[in-house]
Amino acid sequence: MAVFAIGDVQGCFDELQALLARCRFDRASDTLWFVGDLVNRGPKSAEVLRFVRSLGAGARVALGNHDLHLLSVAEGVGRLRHDDTLEDVLNAPDRAVLLAWLRTRSLMHVEDGWVMVHAGLLPPWSVTQALALANEVEAALRAPDYREFLAHLYGSQPARWNDRLAGWDRLRVIVNAMTRMRFCAPDGRMEFATKGETAAAPPGFFPWFEVPGRRHSDHLVVCGHWSALGVHLTPTVLAIDSGCVWGGALTALRLSDRRVFQVPCAGSPRQAAGQ
Repeated sequence: MAVFAIGDVQGCFDELQALLARCRFDRASDTLWFVGDLVNRGPKSAEVLRFVRSLGAGARVALGNHDLHLLSVAEGVGRLRHDDTLEDVLNAPDRAVLLAWLRTRSLMHVEDGWVMVHAGLLPPWSVTQALALANEVEAALRAPDYREFLAHLYGSQPARWNDRLAGWDRLRVIVNAMTRMRFCAPDGRMEFATKGETAAAPPGFFPWFEVPGRRHSDHLVVCGHWSALGVHLTPTVLAIDSGCVWGGALTALRLSDRRVFQVPCAGSPRQAAGQ
């Protein structure tokens, strides 16, 4: 009865199936934790969604920025970008079923001392506080007026958490921290322009997991989102986005012993990016 955390799939369905075979995944007894970005940039987003949905309780999903982007585009409040590859979902005969399922996934999952989130957690947040904040976003996504929430989702401001934040600003900061953040300052300010390796941190900023005094360091955080970082395993943070869609690999991490399994990208980076 193993639990495998799976890095950013981003529509790479064939690689996902090959990775599960390499892990000897047993659908009857094992559980898969997907760190987010199930869709986009790869060629088979709809097939990924169908497969993960078919796992039922055997899959846990943390929503990523590409997943939320798909929902926004589908509702007409977001625009397709030149490198998006979401048409197979948007034109699928089971589009409504897939999108309704995706919209009801979690932003964060906590279990047995582990935390799964797509990008990261702000240093001032305890796990208890972060989970409550994630629940606020999940409630907004599941509410009858969820389209209004999606319409106010985009933007990088405010860039810093404040307990007094309310309304769309409050929800946007939570989403940005959990699905977009890479670098932040000791005071909790986030920086979204820089996407390179940790050495590329702007002056005064650090990788979010290196900020001293993180209140959630009593839990093990498994995350993705940061393909330039690659597989990055520390005593408290396990980042597993190895950039399959960019020609890297798709990674699985068995939580019980932290064993890493990988399969390479099946096509060229250009093909995998859907360009």
